[in-house]
Amino acid sequence: MQNVIIVGAGQGGTAILELFNEVEMLNIEAVADIDSQAPGIHVAKQLNIKTHTEYKKIISSSVDIIVDATGKEKVFQQLMELKPDHCVLIPGTIAHIIFQLLDEKETLVQQNQKNTKIRELVLNSIHDGMIVIDTNENITFVNESASEVLGVHKRHMIKQKVTDIIPDSKLPEILHSRKQEINQRLTLENGKKVITTRIPLISDSGELLGAFAVFKDITEVVSLAEEITNLKEMHVMLESIIHSSEEAISVVDERGEGIMINPAYTQLTGLSENEVIGKPATADISEGESMHMKVLQTRRPVRGARMKVGPNRRDVLVNVAPIIVDGKLKGSVGVIHDLSEIESLTSELKRARQIIRNLEAKYTFDDIIAQSEDMKLALEQAKVGAKTNTTVLLRGESGTGKELVAHAIHNESDRKHMKFIRVNCAAFDEDVLERMLFGDEKGSPEQQRGYFEEAHLGTIFIDEIGDLSIHLQQKILRVLEEHTIIRVNGNKPIYTDVRLIASTNVNLEKAIMIEEFLEDLYYRLSKFPINIPPLRDRVDELKSLTLHFLSQLNENYGRNVTSISEHALDKLKKYNYPGNVRELENIIGRAMINMGVFEEVIQEHHLPPLRKTSLEDLDIMYGSQEEEVIPLQEAIDEFEKTLILETLEKNNFIKSKTAKQLNISIRNLYYKMKKYNIGKDS
Repeated sequence: MQNVIIVGAGQGGTAILELFNEVEMLNIEAVADIDSQAPGIHVAKQLNIKTHTEYKKIISSSVDIIVDATGKEKVFQQLMELKPDHCVLIPGTIAHIIFQLLDEKETLVQQNQKNTKIRELVLNSIHDGMIVIDTNENITFVNESASEVLGVHKRHMIKQKVTDIIPDSKLPEILHSRKQEINQRLTLENGKKVITTRIPLISDSGELLGAFAVFKDITEVVSLAEEITNLKEMHVMLESIIHSSEEAISVVDERGEGIMINPAYTQLTGLSENEVIGKPATADISEGESMHMKVLQTRRPVRGARMKVGPNRRDVLVNVAPIIVDGKLKGSVGVIHDLSEIESLTSELKRARQIIRNLEAKYTFDDIIAQSEDMKLALEQAKVGAKTNTTVLLRGESGTGKELVAHAIHNESDRKHMKFIRVNCAAFDEDVLERMLFGDEKGSPEQQRGYFEEAHLGTIFIDEIGDLSIHLQQKILRVLEEHTIIRVNGNKPIYTDVRLIASTNVNLEKAIMIEEFLEDLYYRLSKFPINIPPLRDRVDELKSLTLHFLSQLNENYGRNVTSISEHALDKLKKYNYPGNVRELENIIGRAMINMGVFEEVIQEHHLPPLRKTSLEDLDIMYGSQEEEVIPLQEAIDEFEKTLILETLEKNNFIKSKTAKQLNISIRNLYYKMKKYNIGKDS
């Protein structure tokens, strides 16, 4: 008998206590923990084992084994000094491993029990009876259906010889022959008739494990079949069923000649009975292979075959199955689906999903990373704005995350269960945008209602409102003042209750001075302004943002990048980020593309070249000392490239708008983009 003391009564110590208590050759003398309320202390008291809060008091020469379950190095060293020479000290790491193994064992046992319950539940739920025997012909499993058919309770069958329960059972023969028997008829002692399939159980290595039988009670079916003697009546009944079906159905005999079609088939293919009945199965095909003939040759069903049928070459999908009676092939039956209708429904489903995506606000305040004081203040303002019903104006540079804040405001508001519609003013021409916002009285049904009507009782987010024309600004001002809209080509005011969230990266005050923005609309929008700080003022958030993007991009790219090195992070912190958070995401994505398949940490050399955004940056790039003066044209070209790229990014790469802001022709802009190799991925 080995005497044991356990130091540490946490989860690990408790698990060791319960394990060692079950071993007869071990005697647990005491358990110690500085926490008198530790779980292991309670267990020890229940087992009448001594407990202490000071482990030094329980170490004596009679102790053979000390288990350190504290996980503390200092405790382990003290125990090494205090233990008797003959005593074995098991460190906390080993105890932890034992605990993990015990935990994994318990998990596996529970999973195995769960799988066993699921298997028994499934097998007991099926309508077919099932009996399993081992190699000694003893029954090891029987389900509820088998018990009902045989009229014997399950507990009276387990471990009994199968022939004692079913004298005529052929399962013992299956054990010797190792060959399966399918759909065999058998009459039981209680008079019930069954159809049974018997199959040997053989492992992958060829070892015989037993055999099982699955059987179906056909007593009622046989009785019913015996009562129905009028085959013509059966044929009429079958024909009525087929003719009443809305699915297009065709039936051929074993030679592949048509014997039956229904009205739905005629309507779909455009072929009459005279053109199909008695004719080869290929008579209705205008393009493709006959699935009837394929099924007759292989005796196997075919699903989802695509072809064209009839004189109108209708695009269809075909499912065909063989008709087998008493093991003999008697023909095949085909069901035809109109593919144009399926494609139309699929298109409608895609459109519905797209509409749903457009009407959802995907982000909450929990999705927005904020560690800088300016960003925390902006989010606190946004949370206050969410609880009011006033118009909110989000101001900030392009790419700072204004749209995420708009989503979060909606999801935090009382309108969160209603629609959220986002509109990017910079992405559409004025005429298109006006119809999208206010609808078109003369448009198609889906075009008549505009976004302001769709967003009734919900929220509409107008992104880059500073890019709107004066005409559209006046119409939006009317919505804010009168809560009504008038459709394009209409004259009837329509009431709408909409909460407006707007965003802009434009200096609206300057736009008012040059008469490009309505002053009245400005004051309406500015009731609750929120400034979103640029990324260059939120450098402390770079690491958190980077790790957030890694998590997202790993899923998109199928990668496992875990972190970024300090050198790479330092380089990112020195950058100015004219494109803000959106640009940072682009940089991280390009860095991941530059990484090897198995690399997990972004290094400095993985980062793409960071573009220059000021003359100071050009000094850094080319050197600012007098002996390193660069040619003027080279510096001008670099600055021009940077300016064009930055303007394109701010305008979401809309070239007409960029050319207008740079005061150059669209043709000249294309020339310069080609010259400097600027694309959307630059």
